[in-house]
Formats: sequence, structure tokens, C-alpha cells
Amino acid sequence: MAYVLGLDLGTSALKGLLMDEIGTIVGSATADYPLIHPASGYSEQDPNEWLKACESVFEQLSATVLDFGQQLAGISFSGQMHSLVVLDEDNRVLRNAILWNDVRTTTQCERIMADFGDELLAITKNIALEGFTLPKILWIQENEPELWAQVRHILLPKDYLGYWLTGTMHMDYSDAAGTLLLDVAKKEWSQAITEQFNIPTDYLPTLIDSSGQTGTLNRPLAEKYGIQQEVKIFAGGADNACAAIGAGILTVDIGMVSIGTSGVFLSYEDQQLPTYQGKLHLFNHGIKDCYYSMGVTLAAGHSLSWFKDTFAKDQSFETLLAGVDTIEPGAGGLLFTPYIVGERTPHVDSQIRGSFIGIDTSHTLTHFAKSVLEGITFSLKDSQQLMETIAGKTFGKIVSVGGGAKNSDWLQMQADIFNSEIVCLEAEEGPGLGAAMLAATGLGWFEDLQACSETFVNYRPGATPNPQNVEKYQKIYLVYQKVYSATKVISEAFGDES
Repeated sequence: MAYVLGLDLGTSALKGLLMDEIGTIVGSATADYPLIHPASGYSEQDPNEWLKACESVFEQLSATVLDFGQQLAGISFSGQMHSLVVLDEDNRVLRNAILWNDVRTTTQCERIMADFGDELLAITKNIALEGFTLPKILWIQENEPELWAQVRHILLPKDYLGYWLTGTMHMDYSDAAGTLLLDVAKKEWSQAITEQFNIPTDYLPTLIDSSGQTGTLNRPLAEKYGIQQEVKIFAGGADNACAAIGAGILTVDIGMVSIGTSGVFLSYEDQQLPTYQGKLHLFNHGIKDCYYSMGVTLAAGHSLSWFKDTFAKDQSFETLLAGVDTIEPGAGGLLFTPYIVGERTPHVDSQIRGSFIGIDTSHTLTHFAKSVLEGITFSLKDSQQLMETIAGKTFGKIVSVGGGAKNSDWLQMQADIFNSEIVCLEAEEGPGLGAAMLAATGLGWFEDLQACSETFVNYRPGATPNPQNVEKYQKIYLVYQKVYSATKVISEAFGDES
């Protein structure tokens, strides 16, 4: 039986997921690589480390899956969004990649929005934030002009890995949408943006659908791992788009909540583009001619980890959260806002800081733990509410993935706060599964991603809303929404003092 390989190029590791034609996981492999922090707020990576990691994944799979070399038919990718890779005219990497979580570009973002903000929003459907690629390009122009003079190619991480495997340079629409250089509606590089910021359009790669073929695995690499047959390579997608595909987010009535270090609330959008006016991110999907919207909570799981490490360092998460189900919604009048590193949605505010509101002598550690879980979930509900009020969405089902799907009490909280059925994935493989599905669809194993999803994606029950708790949380959420404006001035005052 033939295999597809989904390569998920993340921030800390490359993960390979090998699957067969009926959606069975045949093998998996992971190879780590280091982050580089040359200065405060800087986050970089050596692209050569990604290539070494890819060879390691190939070596692991060829050693553990006996017919890997004979049955591998296709490869596709999921990649960390926004991170900038620049090459010279000989296709050599000029500097470390500047990653999505690098925040050195505040000045560039302010200039973009002041000089071109309305036009940028109209074209890209997003506002300029430090994570995006365009501000990173401007930073190089301004701070490394001699290096910029050598630049001839601009890529994102997975596309550089794709170039190394095939010798061709492409970028899919879902990743291109995160550069702030793509006309999202027209699906082409924006001449207005590239001219405004002096970026030659021929520095940008050929655009292609996520399941489009970019080439075949180069022969020297194939022969190294005993691969005799032609292996087709497909463009792949941005990590959030691939995570959505791997979670079956392929219709407008299904949402996804992902709680990792940060948190994401994501929704499928069809051909009718909503007008979120920058309040939510809006990107091209890995599904042809479709889109997805998403809101971000900067410190979702990070808030819980911080709370545990600070106040219950010697306890496990299981011990810390035991008993939260015995406390009524609202944690006895205690509210937590997860703004401990600033916030993204719906408040683009780097200075706002988190808070516990309503502390009294009756509150125990368990009350505080419950309020942290509720606060994280309320923050993600902010994104859900924007989708419902602006785009008129109704979510019949929400797929919960990440840390929030591992605790049954938290799942019930999500069902009650989101007022929606919560389901989880039988096998949570993340963006790598979406990448494998793109390869399977590109090979023609399935008519489209919807058909592929029926074979590759399976759910298990999570939680259903408790009507009494839903009513309580609706009232508490209205109070939660007032905390931001009530603490904004205080946070800014402390920020000015520091």
C-alpha cells in the first residue's frame, strides 16, 4: 500500500507523519533544532538546521518502516507562518531566518500602518503586526542594507525545505496570506504593496494551491534512502491551515479551539469574505478558493503553566485541577484575564497585563485554578463572538485540540462557555496530518479534502453544554468583558514606570 509523508516544520522541531491510503499512521519521526536569540526580542533559526532535520526524519522512517523506500508516493508540508528566509542570486541563504515570534519590528509596523494601513487592510484583510513577514523585510532593508542588496529570493520556511527537495520555488496561498504581500481576494502578489515598500515582485515565488504539485523528490536524496520510484511533492500549507484541515474544519458550522502555549479560535470561511476589519486574522485556506478566520490569545496554556509554576510548582497539572468541577461557574466571584504577555484578539495591546479580580478570603487554590481556566476560555470566546456578530456564524460543533482537550472538566467548561457541542480528535496529530491529507489529495487518492477527511479524521465525544451553566457563564462573560477597559489605564501607567 502506498504512503504519503506530511512534514510539519514547526518552531522547535520537524515532525514527519507517514500514512497509508486508508488513513492509518504507518510511522512517525521527529528531529529537533535550536532557536537563536541574538538580542532581547529577537528569535531566529538557521535554515540549514531544517534540512538536517529532514534528513534525520528520512533516516528514522527508512530504519523503522521496512517498505518506506518502496511505497513512499507523495510528500507535503505544514510550516510555521510568517518567518522570513532570504536567498541570493545563487539560491544561498543570506542570514538566519527571522521567526514569527520575533518582535523587533514594532517601528516598522507603526510605519506601515501610518503610511499605508487602510490600503494594506483592504488588500490583505489584516493589519501589520510584528509576527508578519512584511515588517521583517522592512527591518532588513533599514538595518542590513548591504545584505538586502544581495537578496533575490524571499521564501517561508516550508517553502525553503520544498526548494531543497525539488529545486523549484513555490508558495501556497495560505502561507502567502501571512506575509502581508498577497492580495487575498485576487490570489496574487500585490503590486501596490510591493511598489509601496520597494520589494521587487520577482523576488517572490510562484503561487500555487496547497495540493498543487511543485515537483518531484530530487534523485540524489531519493537514492540515498533507497527510493527508486518518482515521489511527487506538493506545496502544503500554513500550520494553522493544516491544523484546520487535520481537524476536519471544512464547513462553516464547525469551529476549532486550539490551546497550546498560545490559543487559537479558528473558523472556516467559504468564498464569501466577511469584513472583519482587522479584528480577526483572515487568510486563504489550504482548500482551493476558500478562507479561514482566526483569533489569537497570546497566553492560553502559558497562563496555566505560569500559574502552576508560580503557585503550585510541586503539583502535577492533574493534582492542581482536581476539584475544579466542584466549584460553581465563576469561581466564587473570581475572574482572571490571561493578558500576562499582552493580548492579540480582540485587543491588539502589548501593554495590557493580566489580573485576578474579586479576590476574597474564601478563595482557595482550586478557585484560582478554575478562574484561570475560565479566563483563558473567555478570551477565546472573544474571537467566537466576533465571528458570530460580524459574520453571523453559528457553531453547531467545535473541535477542541491541544492541552484544553486533555482535561474533561475543562472540556465541559468550553462546552458551557462556547455554548456548543465539543468534540476531540481520536488521534491528534496536528498540522502534520493536514499536510499528509494535502499530499493524499494531490495524488488523486481522494476527489477533494472533504472526501479525504472522511477517511483520515475521526472524532471522539468531548462535552455537551449544560443549559444552567450556559446561562451563568453568559452573565459572567459580560462582566469579564469589562475588565480590559477597567485595567488598561492601570497597565499603561505601570508600563510607563518600568
